[in-house]
Amino acid sequence: MAGSSSHQIRNIYVFGGSSPGKEKEFLESANHLGQVLAERKIHLVYGGGKLGLMGGVSIAACLGGSQVLGVIPNALAKGDIIEKTIGEELQVSTMSDRMNAMFNHTDAFIALPGGLGTLEKIFHISSWAKLHIHHKPIGLLNVNGFYDNLLSFLDQAVEQKFLTSSARQIIIFAANAEQLIGQLQSFIPVINPSVSLINWSTMESRKKLRLDLSLRL
Repeated sequence: MAGSSSHQIRNIYVFGGSSPGKEKEFLESANHLGQVLAERKIHLVYGGGKLGLMGGVSIAACLGGSQVLGVIPNALAKGDIIEKTIGEELQVSTMSDRMNAMFNHTDAFIALPGGLGTLEKIFHISSWAKLHIHHKPIGLLNVNGFYDNLLSFLDQAVEQKFLTSSARQIIIFAANAEQLIGQLQSFIPVINPSVSLINWSTMESRKKLRLDLSLRL
């Protein structure tokens, strides 16, 4: 939910399609997001490579002066499947390590349009927020109404009592980068008193990776 306080955001983890998509607005929006991140002196963390929307946002952010960290599993790096990473590259062993590394080096999340991998990350990060494993804001860049059906599904889940209205507020959305980042900065999490009593301090996925990084975001 939005509020009057401001959430300090220095690094944003952006994920989305490795394809540019069908409509030109998708890539244009990715490029614009990278430009806005640079203008606001926000650093980019992403999944590495330079394909599709991920390539667009990383190139634009890097050209604008943002520090860029691409996190990529060894198997993808060796296969050169997603092409050369823009900015600094951190290679990890597994997809889980990749998720943990990106999670631990970011203050907020933005999902561009994408496919199965993008949806996986949206629900993974959102379910962790629902369980109070983290309180980092999560935003969907709803280019050309791409996420309208997903948002309608979440509203239906609330209506059918599978999702609480407070949990529904975890996911923020906007049609342009400026508005979305503003909403992320003013986000105030809704605390569920019963869930907040859960102690996640020993959960394996919360342990910070000991990474030898040349880039300090």
